[in-house]
Amino acid sequence: MAFVEFRDVRKIYHMGDVEVRAVDGMNFDIEQGELVVIVGPSGAGKTTVLNMLGGMDAPTSGTISLDGQAISSFGERELTQYRRHSIGFVFQFYNLVQNLTALENVELASQICRDPLPAERMLEQVGLYGRRDNFPSQLSGGEQQRVAIARALAKNPKLLLCDEPTGALDYVTGKQVLKLLQDTCRTMGKTVAIVTHNSAFTKIADRVIEVREGRASRVLTNPNPKDAMTVEW
Repeated sequence: MAFVEFRDVRKIYHMGDVEVRAVDGMNFDIEQGELVVIVGPSGAGKTTVLNMLGGMDAPTSGTISLDGQAISSFGERELTQYRRHSIGFVFQFYNLVQNLTALENVELASQICRDPLPAERMLEQVGLYGRRDNFPSQLSGGEQQRVAIARALAKNPKLLLCDEPTGALDYVTGKQVLKLLQDTCRTMGKTVAIVTHNSAFTKIADRVIEVREGRASRVLTNPNPKDAMTVEW
């Protein structure tokens, strides 16, 4: 059994008489410790996949499992616990609490889960230990995203989900954040999934899931991922 399994997953929305198949028979596997890039154009179903993986949305049908647990069968209480303890989220916009310092933002996440990692060590991991007493307004966009990554890692999640994590950053800073995510996967052994429309990101991935029209049109493994700092886009 793979670490993450999607089996014939569908997510159907009804808007009046219109049926929208956001995900329409999705199948893929992710192995533990992989860096995965889920790539496709706008409207392909990428974010819906991420939301279901993260327990923020439930499939209409099919089976989703993580580490042997069929999360697609979870009720609301179980999904809350799943999001709290098993998943780390990194979004395009940093969602930091503005009146808390960088360290306090990271500590906030570690307070809600059962097996957290030390907040100061996570800030050190992302290269921001020296800025731990700064507020978000005193940090650059890239630094704020690093705090957001440290906050997600402090939960010690089984799966780190990143939705367009470089979308609000300039080219150089975006590349640095991508490198940090790649290093996190390698040094901490975390399973990391990056959702993006940028096909250049596929070069750094262990596994690439190409999404089109609600399906995994291709799933590729990459035996020789490139260093993120060498990728151009």
